[in-house]
Amino acid sequence: MRLGITMFATDHAMPPHLLAREAEARGFSSLYLPEHTHIPTARTTPPPTGQDTLPEEYARTPDPLIALAGAAVVTGRITLGTGVCLLAQREPIVTAKAIATLDRMSGGRFVLGVGYGWNVEEAADHGVPWRLRRAVVREHVLAMRELWSREEASFEGEFARFEPSWSWPKPVGRVPVLVGGGAGPTLFAHIAEYGDGWMPIGGAGVRQALPRLREACEAVGRDPVPVIPFGTVPTSRKLDHYASLGIEEVVLRVPAGDRDDVLPVLDRYTESYLS
Repeated sequence: MRLGITMFATDHAMPPHLLAREAEARGFSSLYLPEHTHIPTARTTPPPTGQDTLPEEYARTPDPLIALAGAAVVTGRITLGTGVCLLAQREPIVTAKAIATLDRMSGGRFVLGVGYGWNVEEAADHGVPWRLRRAVVREHVLAMRELWSREEASFEGEFARFEPSWSWPKPVGRVPVLVGGGAGPTLFAHIAEYGDGWMPIGGAGVRQALPRLREACEAVGRDPVPVIPFGTVPTSRKLDHYASLGIEEVVLRVPAGDRDDVLPVLDRYTESYLS
């Protein structure tokens, strides 16, 4: 089983490019970074953590694509991904260009993890209609794939549109799209249509959800897609359970701290699960 790493990167934590280098040196397969463009101070959306006050780290995340570009130039093997990119809040033409550039800089090592978001106020500042955010993400993925794959690309949708256009660079190959979110028919229908895998946060309930995900893929004539439990706090029992389900990659969580906080955790994971 491949093991990756994710950290809630901030400007106070270990720089992502240094974390990527240390993770690669220890044999981890991937590094994923989250995204929040900003956090409105006046909010009504409850924190997803269950806490009364949202932790400050949510307002301090670097841009993941720029951070991963830094990681790309100091590594040579490790997969570099977003976990997750809030794609409804991004303009798709510019984002497609940035991702294609990052993918080429990394030699084709980029993976696009996308999510729908939880913060109503953050999305509103980007003009995202909250009830339509899933549809916006879907169109943005489809529009970007046109730009990545066609010499002359065009797209006509409700939330994304552009006339026949040229856009280079192209990614090295197909950019995998992993879709995050809780199990359910809408999520699984989206994964079956345009996703290359499911990233359930934590991984609780995966065993019960797998048959429904397989059914959604079968309904559109697709083979089952990979499932990558994300942000997992590992134990040997938990990883053995995932392996018994046929899961081939798990992304482990490390603390959002400096080197003295992070490297001992990486070393412990290495000794316990990679050696």
